Amino acid sequence: SEVQLTPTEYELLRLLVVHAGKVLTHGFILKHIWGTAYVEQPHVLRVNISNLRHKLEKEPSRPRHIITEPGVGYRLRADY
Repeated sequence: SEVQLTPTEYELLRLLVVHAGKVLTHGFILKHIWGTAYVEQPHVLRVNISNLRHKLEKEPSRPRHIITEPGVGYRLRADY
């Protein structure tokens, strides 16, 4: 079904899709989506990942697609 994404959510999802299966660090994602000024502001990323999960996951609290790699970053599952 169709999902409405903000421009930032779209860019974040696009980045995850391009690198599907690979772990993207918090810093890498922040730099590519928001720029170098946001590299030290991981809360911005957490909020947007949470928003994406609520729009894309059946159970956002138990994500199956956008996986958290604790202390490192996020990974979009590519093993479907």
